Amino acid sequence: MPASSPPRRTNSARYSRQVALPGFGPAAQQKLADARVIVIGAGGLGSTVIPALAAAGVGTIGIIDDDTVELSNLHRQLAHGIADVGRAKVHSAADTVAAIATATLVNVLEARLTADTALELFAGYDLVVDGSHNFPTRYLTNDAAALTGIPLVWGAVSQYAGQAGVAWAARGPQYRDLFPAPPPPGSVLSCEA
Repeated sequence: MPASSPPRRTNSARYSRQVALPGFGPAAQQKLADARVIVIGAGGLGSTVIPALAAAGVGTIGIIDDDTVELSNLHRQLAHGIADVGRAKVHSAADTVAAIATATLVNVLEARLTADTALELFAGYDLVVDGSHNFPTRYLTNDAAALTGIPLVWGAVSQYAGQAGVAWAARGPQYRDLFPAPPPPGSVLSCEA
């Protein structure tokens, strides 16, 4: 799942309103076009983030997930539609990106992130977005991002409550610093609840 890609030119008409924002401009849009973001999870969180990254003009998006689309996902997982039920979430999300931004390069890995693969997978990316919904993956993602020096954006949702944060080993505390250990099994609702 290599993340290297040639510099991309931005479409000035497509992003004109974004470029017109105070403090943004063409240079910031070019940074988005050159950016490489890897998203862990293409479910509730990832399927919302992935289309937004594509629409903003991010040049390369990596997607890692080992799950398939289920009918019960569709009310909250915006990258997937009824025709995607039974398909791998990474491929459904990649098709959504292609429909939004044809210039965006998408790298997919239909697998679960593991300690054996995380460091290699994160190499070449500028940002990690953790949209996973289990604590082992969340802590692994944090540790791999810290070891590679890549900033991490994480989010979590449970029913009507949500959390989000940014961790960058070079600049401050990590997810593991905020939450040193996962909660006891059974004390947190799963994504199925």
